[in-house]
Amino acid sequence: MNCKSFYTLLIALIITKISFSQASTTGAGVVSSAVPFLTIAPDSRAGAMGDAGVASITDINSQHWNPAKYSFAESNSGIALSYTPWLRNFIGDMNLAYLVGYHKLDDFQTLSGSLRYFDLGSMVTIDENQIDGQKMSPNEFALDFGYSRKLSDILSGSVALRYIRSDIFNGITNSDLKAGNSFAADVAFFYNKSFRQNRKESNIAYGINISNIGAKISYDGGNIKDFIPTNMRLGGAYTTEIDKYNKVSFSVDLNKLLVPTLPPRADGESDFKGLGLDSIGSIDGIFISFADAPGGFKEEMQEIMLAVGAEYWYNKQFAIRAGYFNESANKGDRKFLTFGAGLKMNVFSLDFSYIYTLARTSPLENTLRFTLGFDLDDFKNQSGKGRRK
Repeated sequence: MNCKSFYTLLIALIITKISFSQASTTGAGVVSSAVPFLTIAPDSRAGAMGDAGVASITDINSQHWNPAKYSFAESNSGIALSYTPWLRNFIGDMNLAYLVGYHKLDDFQTLSGSLRYFDLGSMVTIDENQIDGQKMSPNEFALDFGYSRKLSDILSGSVALRYIRSDIFNGITNSDLKAGNSFAADVAFFYNKSFRQNRKESNIAYGINISNIGAKISYDGGNIKDFIPTNMRLGGAYTTEIDKYNKVSFSVDLNKLLVPTLPPRADGESDFKGLGLDSIGSIDGIFISFADAPGGFKEEMQEIMLAVGAEYWYNKQFAIRAGYFNESANKGDRKFLTFGAGLKMNVFSLDFSYIYTLARTSPLENTLRFTLGFDLDDFKNQSGKGRRK
């Protein structure tokens, strides 16, 4: 798309940031970070359940939500690809792609990994003389690898390492601003207990995932460093049979960005200039984030986001999902309903989700996600049957 100035890119980035990170609407402290694309729900299943996934039934896309869940996966390996057209109400060529997979080494250990690529579209800058300048193709990506291990029959833990690259000035050659790079880690645990209740198979699960614990990122060689979106996600899920062919599950997640709150300035503006936050390290920022809201404990609680989801399965082949996401009006005011469905065959699964916003007009409106997954165990079994024939 052609743009009349370089600032169009900055506006696009701001819109993007507001759409899936916390932003103040009433003068309360802002919780903001660089590379907010790391917080986007990348897959359709959790995206259809209100972005609840830290303790839901294990699936191929657990890497983002809680990689410790892989220890309880029914299949030994799987791979999935998700695609999300992003902010289509504003920009026609912005999208998020997500490739994820896992493989069980044995009954206790699992390796997993994912690649997340965020394409912010393309544009041509125009200088002060109204002459076309350089073509820009800003993009960001994150590559991570995880290791999970069963600690007991009902408990597992995991760690994941992540490389982050944010090249939002890609294509500009006469600028001092360069691509930002960072490294981060996730630490997660998952409790999963099955039991019989009223002659029906049931399950209760709890999970916690502290993600993106890592170094700040800089676009100017280290003079200015921004926090990456360290996030704490915790929640629970309950699953039970209705009968032999029907099953329902309910999930609840609580989220909090572990990034220092941005205090409002006396002139009504909000930025980090002169506030001394540049000197705060990423680890210190995690601890500070629990008690730094300008409005005290009440405002601190407003920084917690709620995600609620429900899922119905028929014969382990067809699923219907719905969810609700809520964020305080003082911290971004994201409120939306989500809907979706899934179809699972012997080898592959197909899922989609849709967002319907409840608050004011939002760039998230009408967002669709699509996920195609492959159960590699079933694929091997089908191939084996074919050879035997």
